[in-house]
Amino acid sequence: MAGGVALAVAMGIGRFAFTPLLPMMLAEGAIDLHTASWLASANYLGYLAGAVLCTFQPWLRALLPGLPRFEDATLIRLGLGTTVVLTVAMALPWPAAWPVLRFGAGVASALVFVYSAGWCLATLARHHASALGGVMFAGPGAGIVASGLAVGAMVAAQWRASSAWLLCGALAFVLSATVWRTFGAARGAGTGTAGPVGASEPRVAARPQRGVIAWLALAYGLAGFGYIITATFLPVIAREAMPGSRALDFFWPIFGFGVFVGALLSTRLRMTGDLRALLCGAYLIQAAAITLGILFPTLAGFALGSFLLGVPFTAITFFAMQEVRRLRPIDTASTIGLLTATYGIGQIVGPPLVAALLRHSASLHAGFSLGLGLAAGGLLLGAAIYEGLRRAAPMTARTTPAGR
Repeated sequence: MAGGVALAVAMGIGRFAFTPLLPMMLAEGAIDLHTASWLASANYLGYLAGAVLCTFQPWLRALLPGLPRFEDATLIRLGLGTTVVLTVAMALPWPAAWPVLRFGAGVASALVFVYSAGWCLATLARHHASALGGVMFAGPGAGIVASGLAVGAMVAAQWRASSAWLLCGALAFVLSATVWRTFGAARGAGTGTAGPVGASEPRVAARPQRGVIAWLALAYGLAGFGYIITATFLPVIAREAMPGSRALDFFWPIFGFGVFVGALLSTRLRMTGDLRALLCGAYLIQAAAITLGILFPTLAGFALGSFLLGVPFTAITFFAMQEVRRLRPIDTASTIGLLTATYGIGQIVGPPLVAALLRHSASLHAGFSLGLGLAAGGLLLGAAIYEGLRRAAPMTARTTPAGR
């Protein structure tokens, strides 16, 4: 539960509060769509930078032995506190500073994600309860729902975007306070980078080939590209397709509800086979969800598409992180950081690509439709990579993931 709350703050608020707030900022004239794309990319670039830092921290410590060594729980608390401060700071009337603030929020969210995921999964594995990791990944969905509904109420009350940022910051502070002592008590209890290999730990016969990790990272990066266009511009796309509809402010919370439901459902799956098959199916569901928005730009199409896009969202992360623990039971955090970095690259590419398409398209609808089509294509390619990995390196009894 502590891991879920941490991800709700860092991901659901620190990263994704910008999506429901974007229409408010556009309506006030604080930014335009081009600037919004670059603000989103600044956040994703920060996420990439944080992930790269996590990936290479073992090498940095080896090269610079004098560097201070922080426990995972300490870094999680640092990321939570930074997220609160930077979210509140977005309320300041300093547009020139907003890209820096969004970049910093991205770095903080990567720290919280990598270290809370590693710490929680390792702790659950020691208690032979790895399947409960899906509960942690319900956190981002809960944060998206909470911030999305709050912003929807503020839009109805005609609040300004600055007030909305302040409220989101206050919500992040309250949630962080509820788990602050939990992570404080976790200090000295071990880290998530590695854990004792037992009955519920992943087992591998030998160190996997680098090519397998590279393909896994590429496929995971395509998930970042595949969802980000819809996740960033969903409220704007819906407003363009259905101007004046009262349902516009609910599509983003519906996405968050799908994230929440999907994460909880992942804990109920009997994962007796190859996780790569589940990843392939999850990518196909997201591709279908995006296609729904293209073919049926209606209330039903956007609602169902938003929900289906959210259902596999953190389930993909949960399955991929479990696959990492199977392939790399030692130095898990650095490999999680690598995958998170490729995910960040995929996210960075998406918004500027949409901005370029919008500039060269006959209409907003044409530009968004082309962008959504490319996103769905990226997810289909990712699904094909997982299927290829399954065929090239079939699972064996010795390499069956933990707890199966």
